[in-house]
Amino acid sequence: MSKMLITGGLGFIGSNFIRYVLKMDSTIYVSNLDSMTYAGNPYNLLGIEKEFPGRYRFIKGDICDRDLIESIFSEYDPDNVINFAAESHVDRSIDDPNIFIKTNVLGTTTLLNTARKSWKNDFTGKRFLQVSTDEVYGSLPENEPENKFREETPLNPHSPYSASKTSADLIASSFFDTFGFPVLITRCSNNYGPYQFPEKLIPLMISKAVNDEKLPVYGDGMNIRDWLYVEDHCSAILKVLEKGRIGEVYNIGGNCEVPNIEIVKMILDHLNKPYSLINYVADRPGHDRRYAIDASKIKKELGWEPAYRFESKIKSTIDWYINNKDWIDNIKSGAYRDQ
Repeated sequence: MSKMLITGGLGFIGSNFIRYVLKMDSTIYVSNLDSMTYAGNPYNLLGIEKEFPGRYRFIKGDICDRDLIESIFSEYDPDNVINFAAESHVDRSIDDPNIFIKTNVLGTTTLLNTARKSWKNDFTGKRFLQVSTDEVYGSLPENEPENKFREETPLNPHSPYSASKTSADLIASSFFDTFGFPVLITRCSNNYGPYQFPEKLIPLMISKAVNDEKLPVYGDGMNIRDWLYVEDHCSAILKVLEKGRIGEVYNIGGNCEVPNIEIVKMILDHLNKPYSLINYVADRPGHDRRYAIDASKIKKELGWEPAYRFESKIKSTIDWYINNKDWIDNIKSGAYRDQ
């Protein structure tokens, strides 16, 4: 049985990946390490132990805790590590960059170094996948649709969040260059789907719209993002883990560029709510104008491409949040943190 250590598995993408990988491969055993910060929600994996008996365990802890990480490697001896653990909300990084540096840079370094020492420089059958973001590349011009982020695009982060992820990526790459450590890096575009913390654009707008609250839209709302359904992201991560070339970076995109304001209008249309709920607010400092991923490398080398169309999955995503109102209410009330 393959033993997988997943960090940050109570978060949005991590929890979706755990559900996905346990369903897809019955030979995988998952240890999930999560420090249960505000974005780590136990309800994201409610019932998972019963659904997959004997194949999942949860460990509460911080990736910066070297003693804990060493004990996990000593006891469970994972074959693969997938690092989802990260502070990821740009606005929060502007308010307090320190926690982003601590978790995203120092925490990633602790994981890398502990894995290297635990595996005793014998990396046969071992892999460490660093889950990153397209935000490390900076911003693209609006009027150059052919210009997209490629793996060789220079790194040019514009927020403390993206700078911390850039730093983590570079440290991970240095472990490959210096030690031959089996690092893989994935950089994805904006994800959407179930279990996303409602500070992010899509669930935030849905939760406000259903209550007829004003929907805050930064600037003119024309910031463009490439949208990727979370299950497509999960399938790409597993493909890279299994088949990717060690030391390489793989961009993962949805081939779907949409301005933020159009997302907001889609949500309002689906919910039959008026556009008068839109409230334009002062733009975020350092707000990147456009992101777009060139995912041709992962398609050419590994045969991966997104399976889902945005037009259908945005509707099912909206419906999921409507049909799981208790999930959002538990977050708003803080009850989810009592689990």
